[in-house]
Amino acid sequence: MSAVASKAPQVPEQSARFAEILKRLIDKSVDGYYNPYREFDWPDSLPQQMSWMSHDLVSTYGTEAAKELTTEEAQRLSRWESINFYSLNVEGIRELLIEVIKRIHTTGFELPSDFFHHFIGEENEHMWFFAEFCLRYGDKIYSGPKLNSIPHDNAQVENFLVFSRILLFEEIVDFYNMRMAGDDSLHETIRKVNRVHHEDESRHIAFGRELVSMLYSEMAGTMTDQQRLEIEQYLKRYIVFSLRSFYNPQVYRDAGIAKPLEFRERVVSDPARRELERKVVRKPMSFMLKSGIFADDLLPDI
Repeated sequence: MSAVASKAPQVPEQSARFAEILKRLIDKSVDGYYNPYREFDWPDSLPQQMSWMSHDLVSTYGTEAAKELTTEEAQRLSRWESINFYSLNVEGIRELLIEVIKRIHTTGFELPSDFFHHFIGEENEHMWFFAEFCLRYGDKIYSGPKLNSIPHDNAQVENFLVFSRILLFEEIVDFYNMRMAGDDSLHETIRKVNRVHHEDESRHIAFGRELVSMLYSEMAGTMTDQQRLEIEQYLKRYIVFSLRSFYNPQVYRDAGIAKPLEFRERVVSDPARRELERKVVRKPMSFMLKSGIFADDLLPDI
């Protein structure tokens, strides 16, 4: 990405509205605080003859490949896809914590730094219970491909891209959380992990939308049309990268599916998946369009 015109980092607009939102979110964090190490009653094992993920969230849903799976194979696949989902959370949270910690109590982030303390604490606890689930019931945490870091020669742009990625990651995860928290076909442990995470993420998403909007408005006046396009293309590639991470050949291998790489290609290229992926990103895409960050809702085919 080419450099955006240089501009010194600015403190997010210390408007009464933003300050009030931060105060309300911090109060909710304090009032709703729980001890995650005592919150969950982990059973020794979860039933094998049931799904561990809502059927419409499994990566094969709606595809021709799904029709070839027996009930037992589909259940086994859902178990490993569940482990993959929580593994993605572990890895995603680790990355976002690093970026937020870099910026807490630094120039430009004086106002939200108090909220960052709550954010960091809560995300660290989320990472713990997601890792606990993976290690207890899958004996592993999957490690997937990484998107390149985003150092930029303009600090404003780098900050904006960092918090945009954090917001997009949280919004995608939250779609899964809400679906599984309300799915009474799933084991209560699975429902609770998703329910607890959603309750915290609702605050993080509200904060993220406000911060991303302000960071964008602060630099919008300095950008050319080409620079705006580059930012939009980068974030759209990140959305697609995030969606593709749900198609994990390691999962297909562990589920006992022959030729997992070929199977992944069949599944990810099935046209039915595009409509389903659109449902996952409907809210963040709408936000990006409404904020003027995206000019359209087209996503690249990568």
